[in-house]
Amino acid sequence: MASDERSADGDGGPGRVLALDFGSARCGCAVSDPGGTLATPIDLVPRPGTRRGLSALADLVARWEVGRVVVGLPRSLSGEDSEQTREARDFAHRLAERLGPRVPIELYDERFTTRLAGRDPDPRAAEDSRAAAHLLQDWLTARDRRDS
Repeated sequence: MASDERSADGDGGPGRVLALDFGSARCGCAVSDPGGTLATPIDLVPRPGTRRGLSALADLVARWEVGRVVVGLPRSLSGEDSEQTREARDFAHRLAERLGPRVPIELYDERFTTRLAGRDPDPRAAEDSRAAAHLLQDWLTARDRRDS
């Protein structure tokens, strides 16, 4: 799966990775453990594209000591961009501006994550955050393959 760097140079430094399953109404969120092995869904952020939503995401980055943010890139099954893809890219750009160069933002193909999240119902986490956890787990696995 392809990725698209959106912000600072470098590896993003130490810390966790935060994955976001962006939607204009709500944003599913998941965070990795410090070692970058496991993805855990966390609370949703409502209206993530608003000032309040971007501020809430910046607070998550600080609270969890996040070193990189991965934003799901919704593409069609053929891999082409859609209106949702353009909205996710715009959101990632605005989040990168809000967080600054210390936290790289990476776009990552999120095809099938919502479908996978629907197959593992967990009453403790919203479906969007479970989708973010699938996105993050896939990203972590792909990163480990690249680094091997």
